[in-house]
Amino acid sequence: MHLGAIDWGILALYLAFVLAIGIVSARRTKSGSDFFLAGRSIPAWVCGLAFISANLGAQEVIGMGASGAKYGIATAHFYWVGAIPAMVFVGVFMMPFYYGSKARSAPEYLRMRFDEKTRALNALTFAAMTIFSSGVSMYALAKLIQTLHVFDAPFAQMGLPQAWIFHAAILTSALVVLVYIYMGGLRGAIYNEVLQFFLIVAGFAPLVWLGLRQVGGWRGLQTTLGPSYTHAWAGMAHASTNRLGVDWFGLVMGLGFVLSFGYWCTDFLIVQRAMAADSMSSARRTPLIAAAVKMFFPFLVIFPGLIALALTSAPDRVGVHGPVAAPPPATSQIATIAQHEPGVIPIKMDSSTGKPMLDAKGNPQLDYDLATPNLLLRYFPTGMLGVGLTALLASFMSGMAGNVTAFNTVWTYDIYQAHIRPKASDEHYLMVGRAATAVGILASIGAAYLASQFNNIMDLIQLIMAFVNAPVFATFLLGMFWKRTTGHGAFIGLLTGTIVAALHHGLTLPLDAIVGAKGGWLHVVHTYPSEMAQNFWTAIWAWTACFSVTVVVSLFTRPHDEAELVGLVYSLTPKINGKDGPWYGNPLILGGIVLVGAVILNIIFR
Repeated sequence: MHLGAIDWGILALYLAFVLAIGIVSARRTKSGSDFFLAGRSIPAWVCGLAFISANLGAQEVIGMGASGAKYGIATAHFYWVGAIPAMVFVGVFMMPFYYGSKARSAPEYLRMRFDEKTRALNALTFAAMTIFSSGVSMYALAKLIQTLHVFDAPFAQMGLPQAWIFHAAILTSALVVLVYIYMGGLRGAIYNEVLQFFLIVAGFAPLVWLGLRQVGGWRGLQTTLGPSYTHAWAGMAHASTNRLGVDWFGLVMGLGFVLSFGYWCTDFLIVQRAMAADSMSSARRTPLIAAAVKMFFPFLVIFPGLIALALTSAPDRVGVHGPVAAPPPATSQIATIAQHEPGVIPIKMDSSTGKPMLDAKGNPQLDYDLATPNLLLRYFPTGMLGVGLTALLASFMSGMAGNVTAFNTVWTYDIYQAHIRPKASDEHYLMVGRAATAVGILASIGAAYLASQFNNIMDLIQLIMAFVNAPVFATFLLGMFWKRTTGHGAFIGLLTGTIVAALHHGLTLPLDAIVGAKGGWLHVVHTYPSEMAQNFWTAIWAWTACFSVTVVVSLFTRPHDEAELVGLVYSLTPKINGKDGPWYGNPLILGGIVLVGAVILNIIFR
């Protein structure tokens, strides 16, 4: 792939802006509060865009495109069922606790509500999750650079193996993110996330428009792919009749409740953006502003995967006038086509052997993660290609930065200050936070290589969330809304939920998967139709175990005095009057409008 001078210029301009934002932010980063929480001085609209952009990393831009190609428009459930309700809930009900308690992190809220051991357990598991998530972004970026082949010639001239391009891309992206987070902290990350948001829209809206023209619009996709790919609720009555491999209960409970609320309501990576707002009102509006925008993101990030699949499954039948009716081939048939025809989605190759990766049945696996990048390369001319590639790079590095800023905060306040050096100066903790940034980047590099074992990074992300966010959501839910919950109950319940998640994963395996990173490492007692189905049920089991054990242990242990829980538990906290001011400043009205919009979209694409 050859990039023109204008493409390289756009990429260079973006990198210059990224570093400039870090330099400017560094001038206002004088204390720990500035570095970890941006001094709580960011306007609501900026926090809202950062709130959504922190989630708009590689796992969304590449992962949702990959899932669109693998599972169809049902992937939109991650938005209209698995995001919007939870975003409304955190804005209306939970932000008053986070922001009002003056907690510097989500684990610190658990200390204030329960005890130190509960905070420590959540901090450790969350820190591990941020490292894995940052590693996924690194992997996706390196995979993209390798796919473009833009550095093939320079590496050949230096006599270096082509495989080293992957490693060089990981190290380069790590260095750029390290520089601007080390300098500007959370403020630098937030303003870079806002820049990334506009780049994503500018880069992907034209891609979807050009791709839809090529396949004959939405009707053309329906004709080429069939209803199982183009109807979100088709076949949800039973797990075996839809591509996600999960029935409606598993979808609603596993994704719509446990994983969704566990992520948007308790994941400090997300909550941290709202906590940087300049007021309580701004903090509550932050997730609602983000939800209003996020409703429409399936059209930007999922549609490229559907278009790529249509062009892969019917490369000779799709033209400028739209597709000719043809039955959609099975996945193994698509893999065969991709191996012999000029489709958009290629076969996934083993980086060590250079041979196609096979499933348990010996069929070649499609590399769904390349659906969106390859579509971009196919349709964008010089200039626009630079914008599209910059949008991808921005999403990858922003995803890395978001996880690293969350990691350095939790490490510094919830692990280092709490258990290693509790009474140091603010300047010392600022230094530790910057050192933690470097450590987090190094650990993320290792996680990037683990991500290469999955052909859809969204599957890996949901698995990690099932281990970490699912049980902790039960802990937060009981802690905020049941004053009888005790510290011992919260700790034992959280630990039990995490162990149950590990046991469930070790005893189950997705269909056609090989025992190992994808499960079955203890013994295979059950097989799920897909990796996503396994993830949903891992989350359900983890949440249920944590919730049940927490309730039982709490009933047999001594609760906190009610005076200690004011501002931390819903029934003991003065209610905030959200009726003052204009209607667009009222969280209840904004939340209601967003929920109605999500219902309408579910009906349209049912």
